[in-house]
Amino acid sequence: MLGILLETMHGLKIRMYLDVPNETRRLMWTLAHAHGGLLGLIHLILGLCLRIVPEIGSRHLRMISTSLIMASVFLPGGFFLGGIVVYGGDPGLGILAVPIGAALLVVAIYKVARGSATIETTTSTSGKSGRRGNS
Repeated sequence: MLGILLETMHGLKIRMYLDVPNETRRLMWTLAHAHGGLLGLIHLILGLCLRIVPEIGSRHLRMISTSLIMASVFLPGGFFLGGIVVYGGDPGLGILAVPIGAALLVVAIYKVARGSATIETTTSTSGKSGRRGNS
């Protein structure tokens, strides 16, 4: 919905979005839109990975999920809030939420990576290694 709003403001040449003095606002809102979309893709990819290999996050699934959800709020939300009130060429105080969101994203990625490192691979009877066994 934010993307539609941004495209509408761009298409209608809304001055509060397009004028040169509002370049910081336009950048912050564009970053909010991009980060929100990319985090949505990360949610989808993680969901697909968990469906294929449920052992990836089984030990820390609640922490991974919470961290990723909160990162999806703080990261694009910080950029959006930073663009609402702009001080000269600097974003507003809402930008302080961005590092918090980034840290939460790092926590989620770290936990998924650690979870995938503990998945055991077994050797099948045909001598091929690296496949998961169901026995």
